Amino acid sequence: MAGIYIHIPFCKQACHYCDFHFSTNTERKAEMVEAIILELSIQKNYLEGKINTIYFGGGTPSLLSAEELSKLLDTIFKNFSVSENAEITLEANPDDLNAKKLQMLKSSGINRLSIGIQSFHEPHLKFLNRAHTASEASSCVQQAQDAGFDNISIDLIYAIPSEDHMIWEKDLEQAVSLHPQHISSYCLTIEDKTVFGNWLKKGRLKEIGENYSAEQFEMLLQTLQTYGYQQYEISNFCLPDYHSRHNSNYWCRDQYLGVGPGAHSYDGHHRQYNISNNSLYLKSMEKKQIPFEKEVLSPQDQINEYIMTGLRTQWGCDLQKIAQEYHYDLWKENKIYLEGLLRDQKVILQDQHLILTNKGKLLADRIASDLFIVT
Repeated sequence: MAGIYIHIPFCKQACHYCDFHFSTNTERKAEMVEAIILELSIQKNYLEGKINTIYFGGGTPSLLSAEELSKLLDTIFKNFSVSENAEITLEANPDDLNAKKLQMLKSSGINRLSIGIQSFHEPHLKFLNRAHTASEASSCVQQAQDAGFDNISIDLIYAIPSEDHMIWEKDLEQAVSLHPQHISSYCLTIEDKTVFGNWLKKGRLKEIGENYSAEQFEMLLQTLQTYGYQQYEISNFCLPDYHSRHNSNYWCRDQYLGVGPGAHSYDGHHRQYNISNNSLYLKSMEKKQIPFEKEVLSPQDQINEYIMTGLRTQWGCDLQKIAQEYHYDLWKENKIYLEGLLRDQKVILQDQHLILTNKGKLLADRIASDLFIVT
């Protein structure tokens, strides 16, 4: 499968934890849409075969008007061969969604919403500097369902500093009561170039304890499993047959094209990184030149990427695939280490697939890095 990602680099305000590329100045939004349309046209031969997924991310793509969304989708359908049942996702903030906007999104061809709720607790939303209220967090999902959306994902953040786990427990209860088809949940991380990163340096914020975040992760697993959600990737859960096809492309290392400032692309052998600067991107696109850097992936890079992404999924790392495609015996090269993980019940070996257990998922990044080829 192949996918297209459109990065919309604008937000109403900056969340204190976010280190994605965006600008709160939306004066050049219309100009940016035209530049992205041009980039799509220039890149029409980047991907092979059918386009199965289209994903509007950001930033905040729900800031786009109906006309802007239609222009972008029309350009994609004009320049690429898109599957009839393509998954078309739009990331949205609760404060951007109302009955009129939802009907517009539905009529435009959007068939999946990814709503950035993060928390249903008002003080936590203010702490994160989210633009929506707790009331909007709940009502927007119900309104989307009333508008006919039957493939809805919501985002939640855990390990937000609190005296105990009561708020997180209530967030989970509220989330499952809304019956979304998909839930993505991420641990709050403190990145350097964010407000929280600055607070940490100044002593206004403390590091989040590993035990605290691990306990909330375990609560997440237990609650969602109880309500029938499958954990198909460490941070992603779905009801049967509702996994994110677009994000699964990334984890399965299928081809995808990323357009817009800060977007990434992958053709199976190379990665491209568009410049993360709105002004420079627009200036370059005026000359019909896409401003990107290109990285050629060595066999070692491809193996390491497969290990990193494969271990995060329910399908795990296919040892035979690594052997056949990359001529590398992952088990043989790490036999003692992997046998130790098996004994400690951090991984299982099933049909030549190395799969993390719940215990191992708490250490996913560490296990992956331990298995990387290092020269």
